[in-house]
Amino acid sequence: MKTLTTKKIKTIPSSLQGILWSVNVKNLDLANDKVYIIHQVLMYGTLEQIKWLFKVYGKETIKKVFLKYPQRIYNPPAFFFLKNFLLGFKNISLSEEKYVTSIF
Repeated sequence: MKTLTTKKIKTIPSSLQGILWSVNVKNLDLANDKVYIIHQVLMYGTLEQIKWLFKVYGKETIKKVFLKYPQRIYNPPAFFFLKNFLLGFKNISLSEEKYVTSIF
């Protein structure tokens, strides 16, 4: 199991401020605020920002956070892409109501 690499990366890049808008990135803690950081970057981040996320937290941590702490911020296409392809939960049934802001 991969652990958080906060020893190597201690700060959040200022380039993430636009998608972590509710808090100044200087006030965020990589460990304590990981649920917020992970969900915001997955939903609103660019490819480069998502790569950063996987570098910092590792795929297993991201998957655990996604499953254990659902956030209702995703649009349907983003939810299905993340669930089925990026995170590999294609064969796992997840409640859309816990993740999707509006179900069409």
